[in-house]
Amino acid sequence: MFSEQELAYLREQILARLATVDDEDQPTVDAVGFEFDGTCFIVGGRNLEATRKYKNIATGHVKVSLIVDDLQSIRPWRPRGIKIHGYAEIDQREGRFGAGDYLAITPQISWSWGVHEQEPGQGVFTPRRTIWGSDGK
Repeated sequence: MFSEQELAYLREQILARLATVDDEDQPTVDAVGFEFDGTCFIVGGRNLEATRKYKNIATGHVKVSLIVDDLQSIRPWRPRGIKIHGYAEIDQREGRFGAGDYLAITPQISWSWGVHEQEPGQGVFTPRRTIWGSDGK
């Protein structure tokens, strides 16, 4: 569901921020390394099971937000990024940190900005919104 430009952008990036919620509805955001496997964003880590994000998902708080962004330049100001709302699950797999638990995040809605080329002089841009799932999850 990502455009070729969005996929190229994701391949360039190595850091994202993942937002989860705990049992008291307290949101928390963590910087994470990620990979996109064509379907899911995969997040791992050393001792992942001890982290807040893992515990939040393990206790059933599976709705998450993930944002990958950067500044292409500061003069002129050119922010770009991709934001995901989706669902996370704990997935056993072989990955960057070896075999073990990883978080697999399935996008439901994504927004991107500054990733697609704009017409010269177009001014303010509108984020591109994509709805991934039709199951209402």
